[in-house]
Amino acid sequence: MRLALSILEAEEAKWEARLGESPSWRTNAMRVIRHKAYQVARKRVQTALHRLLPKSETALPSEIAQMIDQAGL
Repeated sequence: MRLALSILEAEEAKWEARLGESPSWRTNAMRVIRHKAYQVARKRVQTALHRLLPKSETALPSEIAQMIDQAGL
């Protein structure tokens, strides 16, 4: 999930930099829509990641943290 989150953040930043660059209003409108879609997707992944955590803990359980470290994320 963290990998998905980092990919979405990178794509969102890429499209944010391109907002309003084109002289075509249609291209700009599509870029705004694509940027918003990445923002929504990032928020959904963040929400899913937070739901995996117990309410009493703010950090990842040690087993999950170890697996993430082993995967190199």
